Parts: sequence; C-alpha cells; structure tokens
Amino acid sequence: MNQIELMRTLIAPVVSEKSTAGAEKNRQFVFRVKPAASKLQIKSAVELMFGVKVDSVRILNVKGKSKRFGRFMGQRSDWKKAYVKLKPGFDIELAVN
Repeated sequence: MNQIELMRTLIAPVVSEKSTAGAEKNRQFVFRVKPAASKLQIKSAVELMFGVKVDSVRILNVKGKSKRFGRFMGQRSDWKKAYVKLKPGFDIELAVN
C-alpha cells in the first residue's frame, strides 16, 4: 500500500474524556479510521504520519445511533474506531482547541 493510501486510513483523532485519560495514562490514542482498514494498515499509517513506534492496535465497529429528524426516523452512519498503544518512549502531541 502506498503512502497516500496509508495517510487516508486515519480520518480523525477521537477526543473525549476516556481517550484523553488513556493517552495520559497508557500512551493509548484513539482514532476514527476507514471502515475497510485493517490493524496492520492502521499501525503503518500511525508510524508514518507521527514518526512513532506502535506497540498494539485494537479496533472496533461503532454502530450508528437512531435519530429523529422532525417526524422522520433516521440513522447515523456506522464507523470504525482504533485504539493505538505506543511503545515506551514515544508520544503523540495532538493539538486540541
């Protein structure tokens, strides 16, 4: 897989209380990734984009919530989340406003 495709694997970091606590405590970062991405692709993408060494990757599929839009019921899209744990001595600085 070429570098451009690897860079498109990661969509965005997931910033929440749980992900921030994991980053501070366990060097574990959470990313929203493409639905077809594998663990190996995610690992390669993080190492390429941030210049770090990845220890492990865990992925899970998040089901979209059912939402009401006026009198119609709709559903948000399903998406994939990746928990990436870094090796000791490495860190990612995510700028959050």
